[in-house]
Amino acid sequence: MSLFGAMSTAISGLSAQSDAFGNISDNIANSQTVGFKGTSTSFEDLLTSSTATDNQPGSVRAMANYQNNVQGAIAQSSNPLAMAISGQGFFPVSQVANGQVGTTNFSPQQYYTRAGDFKMNNSGYLVNSDGGYLNGWPIDQSTGAVDSTKLQPIQVTQSVYNPVATTKVNLAANLPATPAANTPISSQVSVFDTLGTSHVLTLNWTQNATDSWTVAVSSPDDINGAALGTATVNFGPTTSGNPVPDGTVGSITNGTGTLSGAAYNAGSPAALNFTSDFGSGPQTIALDVGTYGQASGLTQYAGTAYQLEGITQNGAPQGSFSSVSISSAGNIQVNYDNGQVRNVAQVPVTVFADPNALQRQNGSAFTATIASGDPLNQPAGSSGAGSLVTGSLESSNVDIATQFSNLIVAQQAYSANAKIVTTADQLLQTTLSMKQ
Repeated sequence: MSLFGAMSTAISGLSAQSDAFGNISDNIANSQTVGFKGTSTSFEDLLTSSTATDNQPGSVRAMANYQNNVQGAIAQSSNPLAMAISGQGFFPVSQVANGQVGTTNFSPQQYYTRAGDFKMNNSGYLVNSDGGYLNGWPIDQSTGAVDSTKLQPIQVTQSVYNPVATTKVNLAANLPATPAANTPISSQVSVFDTLGTSHVLTLNWTQNATDSWTVAVSSPDDINGAALGTATVNFGPTTSGNPVPDGTVGSITNGTGTLSGAAYNAGSPAALNFTSDFGSGPQTIALDVGTYGQASGLTQYAGTAYQLEGITQNGAPQGSFSSVSISSAGNIQVNYDNGQVRNVAQVPVTVFADPNALQRQNGSAFTATIASGDPLNQPAGSSGAGSLVTGSLESSNVDIATQFSNLIVAQQAYSANAKIVTTADQLLQTTLSMKQ
């Protein structure tokens, strides 16, 4: 019986080493596959009978050890839509139903991958080399809120960016406490009407007395005349009569024309509101000069020259689609040629309690199992989820040197088991020959 047992055990060894060869072959073949996760092999003894005086030969079987949580090297890519995850987690992706490439009918089965070589196809979807359609949370365009209750394939529409009328102008500057004589102080900014047409808005500043200035707002395009009105801006506690530090805005008074100032309230916005009409109807614009009592926005400190630090507005002309980019937070950003950016979706990172227990669909895509635990979609870099590295790709986690070492060991083990089989066969033939 031992000869038959030895032959049976050796044959199981051949089968087990054959499985190991298969895993090694798969690893080596995919050593350059983006996001591929290798498989190592361990062996398990299957015992038939063993006592203190007798041990019957058993057998062995190969066990696959998945290395889904072992990260590959991250390298920079020329693809601006490429992404890699530094740390734990996977990209959630969908597959088209029944492999019908070019359709928008997706399989209800959710897949997960580390292959982040995404590109935008002709339908506006972000698809990787395995045919996985990147999933994300939609972003409400009116509020900018991320809807984390919906996970769906991300589609970018190459639409135009509708013009946005200016409603707010932000001014950051320092008016000199002792301005040079006969030196005009003015700022200009381009604002937009409801049709996206640009108009020049001018702010002229004149010092009335210590800590007191008059600002005149005008625009040559206003159909009711260039002058929109004036207002007095007072700095410090003495002139404004309010308990604010020296050099900070303390009050806005004496509005004329369409200008009116916000009443003083400690820590509240200091703003002047005015109305213009560029031919499309009255348009209210708020000139934000900072915060009452704080050294932000507009100040008046020592000096003789006007220091303009920045003047911006929130309007925009019509824009055409330019490109798509991805931020490190996972926001899918549509860029327009008018300089505007629109966030359309956010890419979450999906984590599992045991990623090595995921069901392998191919070397780069997996599905959840009971053993892996439920998928948890998290914002990148939070709650155990890895961070996103944009413009980069994760390489295969296969180490070629290790695989060749394993190959040599498996080859020797296979040859040794084969030798056991041939030797056992020879001994059996010898036993049968004894009968003759």
